[in-house]
Amino acid sequence: MLKLYTIKKSLALLLLNLVLAIVACALVLPFSWMLLTSLKRLEEVGLNDWLPEIAQWDNYRSVFTLKGIQFSRWYWNSIFVAAWVTFLQVFTSSLAAFSFARLKWRGRDTIFLMYLATMMLPGLVMIIPNFQNMIRLHLVNSYAGLILPAAFSAFGTFLMRQFMMNIPQSLDEAAEIDGATKWQLYWNVIMPLARPALVTLSIFSFMGNYNSMFWPLVMMKDPHKYTLPIGMLAFESAQGQQTNLLMAAVAMSVIPMIIVFVCMQKHLVKGIMLGGVKG
Repeated sequence: MLKLYTIKKSLALLLLNLVLAIVACALVLPFSWMLLTSLKRLEEVGLNDWLPEIAQWDNYRSVFTLKGIQFSRWYWNSIFVAAWVTFLQVFTSSLAAFSFARLKWRGRDTIFLMYLATMMLPGLVMIIPNFQNMIRLHLVNSYAGLILPAAFSAFGTFLMRQFMMNIPQSLDEAAEIDGATKWQLYWNVIMPLARPALVTLSIFSFMGNYNSMFWPLVMMKDPHKYTLPIGMLAFESAQGQQTNLLMAAVAMSVIPMIIVFVCMQKHLVKGIMLGGVKG
């Protein structure tokens, strides 16, 4: 009986691994097509053959020298904006979460629920009021106009609060007995313990803002200040449709996201699991 159970368990595990392998191949397939297309001549792009006749590594260099394309500048703009938004989101979300999770004040839970309710609003609904605010502040077509509206995150606050709720309250009492201020409690005690949640939020924030297209498309008028998602559109209009160069540009554009994920992945799962526990 035990042997039969072991055989069934092994077959189930084998079937699960087979399904996961098929899903992995399906996910890798578009990425493989992108890389192979980036190495083709333009005439080969429409052909059924996946492999290029001769790998055109010069396509990657051509992305930087193509007339009308400021790829290096757009690359820097995307990293610059995403890095600043990530820093500000992590800082503001952790401060708000510390107040909601560790401090006691009248109306705290009610205000938190109201703040959390803003997550139900679609992002497109906020485009017009945010754009009007940027006009009043004279921040249209500026990096600050891209960064400031995204510097506050209800999701980030929720994630950080749920994580901080699981940190023992006895640490607060011990720190206060030692004479620590609220800022010292936040910076020296809570923040080091909340590192997995900070890393998780950093990954989500960086990837979301690095790939953001609609808000930069509304805000930016100067091609010199475009981010990569907007700049990619120029490959379809600068000198005709150049799919092979576009794929080369996309392949290079994903490098920062891969680096961020690989460097921080060990904290990602822990941050999601502990941040999702009800406090």
